[in-house]
Amino acid sequence: MIYATIGLVILLVVIAIYAVLSRSLVAAIVAVGVFSFVVSVIFVVLQAPDVAMTQAVVGAGLTTAFFVIALDKTNTDDTEGAE
Repeated sequence: MIYATIGLVILLVVIAIYAVLSRSLVAAIVAVGVFSFVVSVIFVVLQAPDVAMTQAVVGAGLTTAFFVIALDKTNTDDTEGAE
């Protein structure tokens, strides 16, 4: 069990680095969602299923959805205000 936890923590570090260094906002949002899901898997491995369910719903589900909605509503056209 300790090896699974260590492997998942290493995976978390890799996902976090990818999310920070990603040039695409959509890829960064997906990486943060995957990060939250891996955290919930770690909670399952550590035998905390109630915390894992909450993390999966709130962290991976709602937060990712809110980020995608915010990105969709954000205007990324830089030439609009140049007039």
